[in-house]
Amino acid sequence: MLGARAWLGRVLLLPRAGAGLAASRRCPGVWPRTWPHRSPSRGSSSRDKDRSATVSSSVPMPAGGKGSHPSSTPQRVPNRLIHEKSPYLLQHAYNPVDWYPWGQEAFDKARKENKPIFLSVGYSTCHWCHMMEEESFQNEEIGRLLSEDFVSVKVDREERPDVDKVYMTFVQATSSGGGWPMNVWLTPNLQPFVGGTYFPPEDGLTRVGFRTVLLRIREQWKQNKNTLLENSQRVTTALLARSEISVGDRQLPPSAATVNNRCFQQLDEGYDEEYGGFAEAPKFPTPVILSFLFSYWLSHRLTQDGSRAQQMALHTLKMMANGGIRDHVGQGFHRYSTDRQWHVPHFEKMLYDQAQLAVAYSQAFQLSGDEFYSDVAKGILQYVARSLSHRSGGFYSAEDADSPPERGQRPKEGAYYVWTVKEVQQLLPEPVLGATEPLTSGQLLMKHYGLTEAGNISPSQGELQGQNVLTVRYSLELTAARFGLDVEAVRTLLNSGLEKLFQARKHRPKPHLDSKMLAAWNGLMVSGYAVTGAVLGQDRLINYATNGAKFLKRHMFDVASGRLMRTCYTGPGGTVEHSNPPCWGFLEDYAFVVRGLLDLYEASQESAWLEWALRLQDTQDKLFWDSQGGGYFCSEAELGAGLPLRLKDDQDGAEPSANSVSAHNLLRLHGFTGHKDWMDKCVCLLTAFSERMRRVPVALPEMVRALSAQQQTLKQIVICGDRQAKDTKALVQCVHSVYIPNKVLILADGDPSSFLSRQLPFLSTLRRLEDQATAYVCENQACSVPITDPCELRKLLHP
Repeated sequence: MLGARAWLGRVLLLPRAGAGLAASRRCPGVWPRTWPHRSPSRGSSSRDKDRSATVSSSVPMPAGGKGSHPSSTPQRVPNRLIHEKSPYLLQHAYNPVDWYPWGQEAFDKARKENKPIFLSVGYSTCHWCHMMEEESFQNEEIGRLLSEDFVSVKVDREERPDVDKVYMTFVQATSSGGGWPMNVWLTPNLQPFVGGTYFPPEDGLTRVGFRTVLLRIREQWKQNKNTLLENSQRVTTALLARSEISVGDRQLPPSAATVNNRCFQQLDEGYDEEYGGFAEAPKFPTPVILSFLFSYWLSHRLTQDGSRAQQMALHTLKMMANGGIRDHVGQGFHRYSTDRQWHVPHFEKMLYDQAQLAVAYSQAFQLSGDEFYSDVAKGILQYVARSLSHRSGGFYSAEDADSPPERGQRPKEGAYYVWTVKEVQQLLPEPVLGATEPLTSGQLLMKHYGLTEAGNISPSQGELQGQNVLTVRYSLELTAARFGLDVEAVRTLLNSGLEKLFQARKHRPKPHLDSKMLAAWNGLMVSGYAVTGAVLGQDRLINYATNGAKFLKRHMFDVASGRLMRTCYTGPGGTVEHSNPPCWGFLEDYAFVVRGLLDLYEASQESAWLEWALRLQDTQDKLFWDSQGGGYFCSEAELGAGLPLRLKDDQDGAEPSANSVSAHNLLRLHGFTGHKDWMDKCVCLLTAFSERMRRVPVALPEMVRALSAQQQTLKQIVICGDRQAKDTKALVQCVHSVYIPNKVLILADGDPSSFLSRQLPFLSTLRRLEDQATAYVCENQACSVPITDPCELRKLLHP
């Protein structure tokens, strides 16, 4: 969107604020628009960059001026955010700022009083959002400026992704990146004219403090308002033109083979040979990329590139699992690594990471057979069940990075997760029998996980200095050889030591839990449990997926309208509450829930979940489909009324793009039903994103996978048998044990009136062989010979 810059006048870039500390404290997010090109920010997430506060505007704001005054003790009189349900908005309910939630009341006030809107967007577990609140929004003088000269609006980006995407598009297009907190100044008609991320409270020699920014914008609004409005309109028009995604005059999507190879080459060029992953630092889990590499391997497994793709994905997953980005004590993964080695993480834990990584590690187990990967997947789901699960089956959003080292102390990043040598020695003093030298359990654990007296965290990491993050430094075999011990004895000692650390950690003040529940992320988590449970053959995990789906249907689905709700919240005593009026679902809510239900059907063979998926897909098509340009808008037209843009997300980042997931869903639904309309929609969607996939396919690896599946056709694997019978379960488990991304698994129970039999009449022609459960593999309206032996089926599925 470089064309927009020409209309912005002077662009003011603020240098890094506290660069050493900022490097270790970033907030998670989506890929920046510069990604994946080679640049200093390549591979980093826009909300994970240093909060260096790039400011873009048409307002001339020279550096310098008076700094803001230190924050005074916040008054304990609540503002109107006290009536909201969002944990993030409630964190700001006692600011001395006249905050409004996003809504008509705020817009009417801005128009009536002819004031600019100050829009501040963040989320409850974002470290730099906490910092800006503490430094600026609790400041009495800044609070007066925001209340008297602006209409100040606070938005939880996880509640309103439509608002966030629109104004993040502006910030990214008119500055060097984006992130959270995101702060944007709007006209009363909601058009942006200045935007930035984190603002330090005070001016520095070469940076502008938040108070100065407010004063300059107030001055410009009074003196040059017409110029601001004209520039804002021009930028909005340019953004609208540049963000349009449409079929245009194209008839078909691009060649899958060409786009696949280009995507692989772009990933190969940026791969870190030593540590895995696709960036220097910071380094992120990238499940959408790993998923692409697995699919690429499957279709190129006899070639050198195919072997390379598999090696890149498996190596990355192994290095991540051994690194500090994984919580070795309590399991689950932190948001990202601040360094190239996956060593020191940003300690926040997000539900969407756990969901996608569980699937990635399960797939790694499918195609490698190495139980290391399945153990990691089980650990992730154990963490979610323990720490991110509502008693009624839903899943919470996140745990914060910050927590008090001791009760009553100021929260610090990672305090809950880091260790000193002294702590470990006190917890694990027992001597290890049979070692070749005097050794305690604590010393064994410290050697294996790389703990040192001085701390294994760089001094540049600020408040983490002197602390240790557990990261696997040696294989079990090497640790055992070092001390002359048996490998299994070392495994037992380390597991026992980790359990004692876990029990000790329970007594520390816990990080803040964002107990908000989002339909989209719950859909991803249903997939995580369903896929892992199916691959590992564990009904217990599939039951978690089933309970998650029941929660969604009970608490986040309006039966009368067929619509999903975006959010619900944990109330007193573990009850489930909703905002009033409810926050209705966005495209990603439908896409991710539909995916979860399809995965749950294949794991459980309960057709009720498939039926609900079809109903939700129909609703999604009505609410979001672009009948003119193809593809899906991110939000309903009515819900986003007044917003200057209606966007189609065009990047697979921390979460896959909802259009990418929808392309897969449409293909699978066509496989389950034979309905031609869904295949036509899939082709139209892929065609609309043709230019993006041709130009930078690595920005849409999940959609590139869908393109390949569409052009290769899906397998329909039909199992004829009784769902509860052992021989049926054996065939089903055989299918789940093989990595086959482009398939639908169908159970035909012989009932001609069943849901699937009504959808696919050809099922009635398939028979059990000699009254045994029988499998058929069907492609292009032709089915294989009947197969009753799981070993024979495996050979057919994975020759």
